[in-house]
Amino acid sequence: MLLATQLERVFILKDKGQDIRLIDPEPRWSVEVVMNYYANLYPILTTSKVSAPQIKDDAVEYKFESVMGTKG
Repeated sequence: MLLATQLERVFILKDKGQDIRLIDPEPRWSVEVVMNYYANLYPILTTSKVSAPQIKDDAVEYKFESVMGTKG
């Protein structure tokens, strides 16, 4: 018998050289809504984009990547 389960979503934000794992606040929300939700805590997300999802360790990982360059 086959059993299908929904994979957990995990969001990863790279801030100051560190990966920050963010939990999924609401599985029914789109990825963009989740990014807006966390933008209150991490303002860098207002200028970020979402990378293509990757399946890793029984979870679907989305990476929030800043589109702003660094100075110097």
